[in-house]
Amino acid sequence: MLLVIDTGNTNTLFAIHDGDNWAVEWRIATDPTRTADEYAVWFHQLLQMQNLSFDSISDCVISTVVPQSLFNMRNLVRRHLKVDPIIVGESDVKLGIGVRIDNPEQVGADRLVTTLGAVTRYDGPLIIIDSGTATTFDVVSADRCFEGGIIAPGINLSVKALHEAAAQLPRIEIRKPERIVGKNTVEAMQAGIFWGYIGLIDGLVEKIKEEDGRDFTVIGTGGVASLFEGASATIQHYDSQLTIDGLYEIWRLNK
Repeated sequence: MLLVIDTGNTNTLFAIHDGDNWAVEWRIATDPTRTADEYAVWFHQLLQMQNLSFDSISDCVISTVVPQSLFNMRNLVRRHLKVDPIIVGESDVKLGIGVRIDNPEQVGADRLVTTLGAVTRYDGPLIIIDSGTATTFDVVSADRCFEGGIIAPGINLSVKALHEAAAQLPRIEIRKPERIVGKNTVEAMQAGIFWGYIGLIDGLVEKIKEEDGRDFTVIGTGGVASLFEGASATIQHYDSQLTIDGLYEIWRLNK
């Protein structure tokens, strides 16, 4: 079985592919100080719940945007699973896509992996909107090249900042409000956050199309992208598996 590990700024995803499908996924809060042994105890217990063991894992791919976590992740896989992992971003790892920007080494591994997942399932050109710690808009050509994009604060980051910066504003649940004009503080904040992000998404997609001129397919992915389904006028597809599909493709290219 293939294990993929995707370490983001907020959460780390572990997913197992059984050769035909994604069998199971787990998430844990990203903590660069968590040791390989601590991960091993947590991971071992979750595997047992699925009637699996460390010996069930034959291959592994790791992607991270948190460099401090890579040492412990690599140790987890090598010492406890007895597997030598493929590390996204290492010079000998094939990605199967091109990168057309000023400094290709500056592109986060997560954006490249998600791009690869997208081009294996959708015809380009593409705009990929990934809603995580940051909200990213990535432009991908019809010939499978990452061409740049936009980085904006993520919706959860904005909620946290609003709560922490204003003493009288509570921490709120992100959801679509029943009306645009709130009748109390929570409703007003929910309207501002939800419809503000819809405006951000649709406005930036339209600006990209206006400047570029190509007929893009627009895909939403990431932890909170499903919240926008039915509200955004520009997102055509919602696909939560682009990142793990990209990691699977990297394994297939490099195995």
